[in-house]
Amino acid sequence: MSILNIITSAARILREFIAPTYRPERHYMRGPGPACARRTSFQ
Repeated sequence: MSILNIITSAARILREFIAPTYRPERHYMRGPGPACARRTSFQ
């Protein structure tokens, strides 16, 4: 590998360690959805 590839991969690893790109709060629901609200509003 060339020195540029090594530096690039090291920078990518360091960036992922400092600020991970995966944010669970963007992928999971945080409460009941609209179907649940419709179901409970008629009871």
